[in-house]
Amino acid sequence: MDNKRTPKFKELVPRWHEQREKFKKKFWRGVIHLFAWIGIAVIYYAAFSFFFDTPLEYQMKHSTRKLRQEYDSLSERYATVEKVLYNVIDRDKQVFRTLFESDPYNFDTEFEKKRWETHEKLLTKSNKELGKEFFGKLNTLEKRAGEHLYTLATLEQTADSLKDRIDNIPAIQPVINKDLTLLTASYGMRIHPFYKILTAHQGVDYTVSEGSRVFATADGRIKDVVTRNTTSGNTVVINHGNGYETTYSHLGKIYAKKGEFVKRGDIIAQSGNTGLSLAPHLHYEVKHDGMRVDPIHYFFMELNYQDYQKIIRIAQTGMQSFD
Repeated sequence: MDNKRTPKFKELVPRWHEQREKFKKKFWRGVIHLFAWIGIAVIYYAAFSFFFDTPLEYQMKHSTRKLRQEYDSLSERYATVEKVLYNVIDRDKQVFRTLFESDPYNFDTEFEKKRWETHEKLLTKSNKELGKEFFGKLNTLEKRAGEHLYTLATLEQTADSLKDRIDNIPAIQPVINKDLTLLTASYGMRIHPFYKILTAHQGVDYTVSEGSRVFATADGRIKDVVTRNTTSGNTVVINHGNGYETTYSHLGKIYAKKGEFVKRGDIIAQSGNTGLSLAPHLHYEVKHDGMRVDPIHYFFMELNYQDYQKIIRIAQTGMQSFD
């Protein structure tokens, strides 16, 4: 009896329910297979990427390797050049010490150091102190401005009176010295290069190579041309009138002739190493009313205020003259 009823019970289960269960099983089996294949693909890609490079990666690594090699090569070259440069600087300083018996003066470093020291001091002050210092300096500047205006008015009157004679006042450097570094010994007490004692150096020395052009610093007439054997060597003296006279010593070849009129900027000679001279250079002097004066104050047509201050600092570093 029971055996006969069982088939009838199975027929009571709907066929669509059975199909849905089969679909679910197939679906989840497919999802599991999909994730499994995805996992295998990821593992395979990771393993492949770890052991092998793609063409793009290989090209990038090759390019990076070349850049690293070039960088290492340039670093070695830079280190070599830097070493040679420092060696040249040390040798230059040693030559400077030998010639002038003093250390070279790095005015740029000193100037920056003073600026930073001033800046640091200002940071430690209060606003009240800063204001007081500001107004104090402002009052000083106003006072100086008034003095300068008076001086300027006086100079304008003097310039008007000398208008026709301004070209006869020495006003440029006698050699090309754009960087201002060629002037190595200034006016004043300097160590004599041969006697090693302090002597009055009554001009300025320019360390220029032999054959450099020497210019007349103002209009005038050639007063004297000395070519005989003297301590000053070959020398040219120009009388500019107005009480001014300039002297150019230790020259090589001389173009100017005695009695000839020259204008400011004319080439009168070539620099040399004649006479009692330590090395090739030009010794330049300015006289006013028979008295030798510091030539460094007679470059006003060529130098602005900053250049004037700079050349003074440079000139003060050389304690030994060349003649």
